[in-house]
Amino acid sequence: MKILNLYACLGGNRYKWGDEHEITAVELDEELAKLYQERFPNDTVIVADAHQYLLDHYKEFDFIWTSPPCPTHSSFQKSMKTKRKMNYPDMKLYQEILFLKHFYNGKYCVENVIPFYEPLIPAHKRGRNLYWTNFNLPNILSKRKHPSMCNNKSEVDKLIEFHEFDFRKYKGSYHKMSLARNLVDYEAGKTILDTAMGIIQKQDINQTELF
Repeated sequence: MKILNLYACLGGNRYKWGDEHEITAVELDEELAKLYQERFPNDTVIVADAHQYLLDHYKEFDFIWTSPPCPTHSSFQKSMKTKRKMNYPDMKLYQEILFLKHFYNGKYCVENVIPFYEPLIPAHKRGRNLYWTNFNLPNILSKRKHPSMCNNKSEVDKLIEFHEFDFRKYKGSYHKMSLARNLVDYEAGKTILDTAMGIIQKQDINQTELF
């Protein structure tokens, strides 16, 4: 299956997908793209704007996963409103949801945080995240318990263990703690792909039986 993994970061969602698929990962940060490539040498890694790449290449893939930037939607944004310069919520999130829903023929998953406002488009709430998909999701995506957020050194160590990746390798401009917190639980990523694959395979069988 041909998979597009947008805003790939360090591949938290992709970690347990295996190597039987043809995976293209798109990440704008060159340091993150380098580490992703080291972690998943069989994937095609492209340094580019994921938002534009989706628009230009969506027809080439069977399954699309996209995780648009989440900080402007996070509840943390509202809690810090008196301490920092505010920004408009980044509407690329909803642009991609609407685009995939109305123009893409494959299966897709859009992942983001639970926002400080009522989501503008209904989503599946699972644990710490929201997921917009065009297929039903299991009620439980992962049985793994995510480490609590405590803003100290011990949390970094817990997240390194939880995601099975040492974030201290990263030498770019993003805050290592933010990267670690924002990675999707790999078990949830696997459950979602497995669910989508089961639906795709069932559709293929039904299509074949028609002829």
